[in-house]
Amino acid sequence: MTDLVDAAEDSAATPASSREPLLKVENLQKHFPVRSGVLGSSLLVRAVDGVSFEVRPGETLGLVGESGCGKTTTGRMLVRLIEATAGKITFEGQDITHAKGRQLRRLRQDMQIIFQDPYASLNPRHTVGRIIAMPLQVNGINPPGGVKKRVQELLETVGLNPEHYNRYPHEFSGGQRQRIGIARALALHPKIIVADEPVSALDVSIQAQVVNLLRKLQRDLDLAFVFIAHDLAVVRHFCERIAVMYLGKIVETGTRKQIYENPAHPYTRALLSAVPDVTKLGPAGRIKLEGDVPSPINPPSGCVFRTRCWKAQEKCATETPPLTIKPNGTVAACHFPEEGAVV
Repeated sequence: MTDLVDAAEDSAATPASSREPLLKVENLQKHFPVRSGVLGSSLLVRAVDGVSFEVRPGETLGLVGESGCGKTTTGRMLVRLIEATAGKITFEGQDITHAKGRQLRRLRQDMQIIFQDPYASLNPRHTVGRIIAMPLQVNGINPPGGVKKRVQELLETVGLNPEHYNRYPHEFSGGQRQRIGIARALALHPKIIVADEPVSALDVSIQAQVVNLLRKLQRDLDLAFVFIAHDLAVVRHFCERIAVMYLGKIVETGTRKQIYENPAHPYTRALLSAVPDVTKLGPAGRIKLEGDVPSPINPPSGCVFRTRCWKAQEKCATETPPLTIKPNGTVAACHFPEEGAVV
């Protein structure tokens, strides 16, 4: 993944911090009811439990954490594939939390998603041309020059041969299929794309190519991204800001430099210590978290990370730490934040 470095350093996008938020999420929650026991008592899985963040035009926000932390559920709520239990999603100043009908159809043109699995996300019975044209046809859009011309332009934009318009998904490699998914997401000229682990299912040798393509598209089209991933090495090279999730909650947010060089939350430091290309691990060295992630059905009281945290004290069990600005500049939910740089 070393060839990703240049892509990040060469970025010349307009600073996002000077622009009004494109997307604003406030206390977003998603609870799934489940049945348990012989009598079928009703329980709630707190998949997402009070998430808040903002994304500005042209900005890339990385949403990271272990499997099961709720990042994919969050991403699907943003594009309204899943209905939120509580909270508020605002897009361009408009509340879209419960958008339906015509409002939702208009929203689909501005917000798109790239799915994790390039094999499952494409209909094997449809040609590539039909797959990419579908958003245009569903929304009744007839671009200049016709749908076929627009589809072929999109194929060329993502690095595929326009002449492969009539081929089927099984005739392409995994990386090429993901490029098809990216072309489909671009069809309606969106303003923001939720990328749900777009390279995790791909061979390492082509992950950098796809990430560099996304970086180029973000820069050329002024796209905003919510980039969901568990690979911190990829996130480091693609995202300007990062939000770290644990057990349905955001535990720390900050710029790329703040998070990777001087994290405040112990969980963030533990994640970074597992990244292979981090050579200097700070005073704590390589951190191995003990125990399993608690169940989202019955999360710990106080700080959700306290059952695995080496710094936990009695206060952590009785008081839920609020997200506050720490000395390193990040916003973290921790009573006893980390000190000292990682690198």
